[in-house]
Amino acid sequence: MSYHVPVMRDEVLEALRITPGKTYLDATLGGGGHSGAILELGGRVAAIDRDDDAINYCKAHLSGDITYLKGQYEDATALLLSVGISDIAGAVMDLGVSSHQLDDAERGFSYMKDGALDMRMDRSQGLTAYDVVNGYSEADIANILYRYGEESYSRRIASAIVRARQKAPVKSTVELANIISSSVPYRKGGHPAKKSFQAIRIEVNGELKGVESAINGIFGMIERGGRLAVITFHSLEDRIVKTAFAELSTDCICPKSFPVCVCGHKASGKTIGRYRPTEEEQTINPRAKSSTLRVIEKL
Repeated sequence: MSYHVPVMRDEVLEALRITPGKTYLDATLGGGGHSGAILELGGRVAAIDRDDDAINYCKAHLSGDITYLKGQYEDATALLLSVGISDIAGAVMDLGVSSHQLDDAERGFSYMKDGALDMRMDRSQGLTAYDVVNGYSEADIANILYRYGEESYSRRIASAIVRARQKAPVKSTVELANIISSSVPYRKGGHPAKKSFQAIRIEVNGELKGVESAINGIFGMIERGGRLAVITFHSLEDRIVKTAFAELSTDCICPKSFPVCVCGHKASGKTIGRYRPTEEEQTINPRAKSSTLRVIEKL
């Protein structure tokens, strides 16, 4: 199996309108699907990822003019400047967890495969899923499950986790998944632990905290006429992207109650569109079903 199947690859390429010789940012390298496609069309790539596995895999499998940067997308501006890149022709951000991370039981992302409770995208960081599950208070766990997983049974699940860990620490993904499954009613069309695992993963990696700042920083480095393409996989991410794009493409951002504009804000971009994967892609790659692509162009 490949390291990761890139979502909406063709749609991203069409949106970015690759020009040979110009530099494009892949702010979420993963398995290099989008980077590789840009390289094939003659573009140059600066690629960011916090996961050493992803960088090492791509170094062994991609060829072309590509610069690898270890870090997080919210630090894109500083990372690019550190290697002498002050402007880019376009950028792509794929905010989903990679297939490799989900499929490798050792990484602890999957509720279907038994592994240690880890979920770190950057395995050099301290906080793990084990720390969240066994160290956070019941109220904090419930809040995380509700806020990041939109889990309606968050309190019931948090209570069950705390009862279980009072007997012994919860150590494995399957153990946690079973605790969650036994705490909620049957759900048609989805594993009962899906929302909770998403929420804990987001907490461990701070995934939502840097999305807006990353978009603003990256968009600021894009040349006039260049585009930013962002792929999201759940409503929380998409809401942040939609709001950020709306602000970038709006002149006045004063509260509606203000009789006249006092902010002086001017639009720096225009939204190009919102896209969903084709039925064919969803059939070939079921993980693409929840994805949404939004594109904005620099004025």
